[in-house]
Amino acid sequence: MIRSARMPDAEVICELVNYWAERGRMLHRSLESVYESLRDFLVCQRDGRVVGCAALSIYWKDLGELRSLAVAADYAGRHVGQELLLQAIEQARTLGLARIFALTYEPKFFQKLGFRPVDKADLPSKVWRDCIRCPRADACDEVAMLLELS
Repeated sequence: MIRSARMPDAEVICELVNYWAERGRMLHRSLESVYESLRDFLVCQRDGRVVGCAALSIYWKDLGELRSLAVAADYAGRHVGQELLLQAIEQARTLGLARIFALTYEPKFFQKLGFRPVDKADLPSKVWRDCIRCPRADACDEVAMLLELS
C-alpha cells in the first residue's frame, strides 16, 4: 500500500535512505531534513512495515524533483520502487506539474518509466540550492533524469 508519510514514519524513512547512502547509492538525509519535508514523502507499507519511501518536492510552477527513493534491501526486486515512482508521477500530474526530474545513480530504473537523461546544466539554478551543501558538489556523479508529463 502506498500512502502519504506520517510523523511516526520519519525515523524509518531516515534509516532507509541512510542505509543506501552508506553504500554510496544515494545522498544522506538528516532526521531533521526528513521531518522538514515529511509532507513531500510517500511510503510503501507491506505487512504493517514501511519498506520504501520517495519524496516529490516542488521547485517551480512546472517543475518537481523526485528525491530520496529508497527501498528496504529485503524488498529489492519486488516493484516497491516502481510503485512509489508511479504514485509520485501521478501526484505530479494532479498538482499540474509539467516535468519532474531526479538526480540518481540508477538511471536505467528511471529510463524504464519514461525518464530521459539530461545535462545537469539544463536544470534551473534553483535546483542547485541543495547541491551546494552536498559533499560531492565539486565532483557530482549523479545522472540527471527528466520526465515530461504534458
